[in-house]
Amino acid sequence: MSLDAASILDAVVSHAAASGHFERVNGFEPTNAPGNGLTAAVWVQEIGPVRSGSGLSATTGRLVLNLRIYASAQQDPPDAIDPAMLGAVDALMSAYSGDFELGGNVRNVDLLGQAGVTLSAQAGYLPLDGATYRVYTLTIPLIVNDLWTQSP
Repeated sequence: MSLDAASILDAVVSHAAASGHFERVNGFEPTNAPGNGLTAAVWVQEIGPVRSGSGLSATTGRLVLNLRIYASAQQDPPDAIDPAMLGAVDALMSAYSGDFELGGNVRNVDLLGQAGVTLSAQAGYLPLDGATYRVYTLTIPLIVNDLWTQSP
């Protein structure tokens, strides 16, 4: 039993890339400013056990990913920024709800937060390389069965 992190991250990145909303989708949190248009970045935020899903021989895990959408806050017209970003957020939430096992790589996306946080998005602003970006950060909680073996 082990975490197939590469397959899980690839599935999340693939859904974002297939949405058609992004010029690029990175599998890491960037430290420099993204390019023009919408950019998405995916990274692991948290990992830990799930009490309610674990048994006496194996521990089920919860893997929380962040997917951040970036757009320059200095675009014209400024009132078109949020509708474009919300369209991308909606497409991603629909994708992760519709394929909530990520192709069989996880037990489920914890849509309603049974083991913690829900599938959700938070808007904000982020300064990068002297520019300000409008961002939406999706929290994608994933439940993975029998991740760690328990032994007495």
